[in-house]
Parts: sequence; C-alpha cells; structure tokens
Amino acid sequence: MNIAIDGPAGAGKSTVAKLVAEKLSFVYIDTGAMYRSLTYAALQENVNINDGALLSHLLSEKEIELKNGKQGTIVLLNGEDVTEEIRSASITANVSVVSQHKEVRNDMVERQRQLAKKGHAVLDGRDIGTYVLPHAELKVFLTATVEERAKRRYEELINKGEQVHFKQLIHDISKRDEMDSNREIAPLKKAIDAIELDTTSLTIDQVVNRITDLAKERAGQ
Repeated sequence: MNIAIDGPAGAGKSTVAKLVAEKLSFVYIDTGAMYRSLTYAALQENVNINDGALLSHLLSEKEIELKNGKQGTIVLLNGEDVTEEIRSASITANVSVVSQHKEVRNDMVERQRQLAKKGHAVLDGRDIGTYVLPHAELKVFLTATVEERAKRRYEELINKGEQVHFKQLIHDISKRDEMDSNREIAPLKKAIDAIELDTTSLTIDQVVNRITDLAKERAGQ
C-alpha cells in the first residue's frame, strides 16, 4: 500500500506522514527533503536556481539518500548529512523555485516512484496523489489556515534558534501557496479521490489516528 499525503506549506504533512509511517510500520519517503537537498546544493555551489537545465545537471551528480534515524529521517546528499541544513529559512524561501522546473521534477518523480515500489510507503508533498502516485491506495489532502500554518513554522524555526518575523512568514507562505498552485508542472491541488482534512483545530495525534484508521479500512482490516 502507498499512502499519499498532500497539502500546502505548513499544513503538517511531514510530521503527520512520519508518524503514520511509524504507526503502520511503513517506509516514510520525504519528497520535500529531496527538493530541499537540491536547493541546498544549488545555493552552496552558486548554481542559478532559475535555470532548470543547470539544476537538472546538478541533480544528476547528486545521490540523495533517506534513512531512518532515532530522531526521524536522516537526509544524506552524496554521503553528507544535511538533515538540519535543508530546513533553514533560506532553503524554505527558495525551494519552490527549484521544484517548479520540469527537468528537475521529472528526475525527482522517477526517483520517488522507484522508492515507493519497494514496499508499503507513505509519501508527502504537493503532487503525490495527482502526479507522483496517481494510483495510491489512500490519498489525503491536509489543509489549515495561512495564519495557523505560519504559527507552526514560526514555532519550529524559533525552537531552532533562527530569527524570524511572524508577518514575514505569513507573506512567504501565501507567496509559496500561489507559486505551488500555479506552477506549470504538477501544481498543488487536491486529487479528485483524496480525503480532505482541515488540521487547523486538530492535534497531530488526531490527524494521525484518522489517517491510520483510513489506511486500515482500505486494507480491509
């Protein structure tokens, strides 16, 4: 079984997907981390993030590995642990630009599909149910208000010691929503057969339990 969890930035996809995978003993495939890793590499190597061809070439030289660790998924870029680095504000601000290029998405999607074929998996992103895994057995679309999503991201970054402004986060998330929803290749949208969950007033445990219950229903348990 493959479970696709989609939704806009800050809706809680990654946190929920990790916990659902853990609860069901599925593999968690962090697709966002894959795009973030390429963004990190591009910024480190001064590659123009507006040039899809250059980014595609850079990606062809990179091996992105996702491994389970005690504190969650460990992200390796050509063997280097970049788990923390790819969650910085600068990566968050640029990853939508990187991910909108057709050449980049084609490569990433193929990598993600191959990972999903290996067994029961949970994938989260913006186009998993519509594009990456259109035949996933369970599709969930998480939403939340922009203010709630900004609040979550604010608390996450503050806890990491980063200096951020709440109003700027609201602006950045709104801008990212617009970019993700209007990109030419595989835009952010709810799959026709996806179940929508508004997480604004729900706890993480409530969302996780709802999705695991749905998964068990689909599996006939």
